Amino acid sequence: MVIKLLITALILFVVVNMLFALRVMLKGGEKPMTHYLGKRLIFSVLLILLVLLAMALGIIQPNPRPY
Repeated sequence: MVIKLLITALILFVVVNMLFALRVMLKGGEKPMTHYLGKRLIFSVLLILLVLLAMALGIIQPNPRPY
């Protein structure tokens, strides 16, 4: 259950950083847009590695039938 909450939190963090980058792109800001896009990229990679590690350890299981 903890791993699912962590994955959900990381997905929300990625979306929030995308929205911050959009706001900077449209209105400008004190930090450059690449700051938020870089954080999004780092946390997206971390999210993928976390999911792969959880699958390898058997904590979460992929859907065996996709339909």
